[in-house]
This record gives sequence, structure tokens and C-alpha cells, in this order.
Amino acid sequence: MQVFSVEGMTCGHCVRSVTQAVQDKDPAASVRVDLAAKEVGVESSLLSPAEVINLISEEGYSVKLA
Repeated sequence: MQVFSVEGMTCGHCVRSVTQAVQDKDPAASVRVDLAAKEVGVESSLLSPAEVINLISEEGYSVKLA
């Protein structure tokens, strides 16, 4: 599982936005969001870390590998 540090997530809508952005490109991806830790874990056989960062950034969040 790749873990990313994501700034700006505050609520359930943020969780859905990030999860949907990743799963739109890889429907089989596993996405785990921890709002308190400001972390997103992604397990995907299709997406590289750079692609995940790009997808989350497009949703308006500041993201980097944790």
C-alpha cells in the first residue's frame, strides 16, 4: 500500500472525493483515508504513486508521498 500525506481533507465529502478520484481510474483500487492523520493509503496495481498524487491534486488537495 502506498501512503500519501494529504493536506486539506476535513470531512466525509473530502473522503468521497479522494476515493472516487482514484477509483475512477482504477475501480479495483483499495483506498483508505485517515482524516485525523491526514493520510491516504492506496493499493492499486494500475496506478503509480505519481498518478495517484496527480489525481488527488486535481481534487484540490496538497499531496505528497508520506
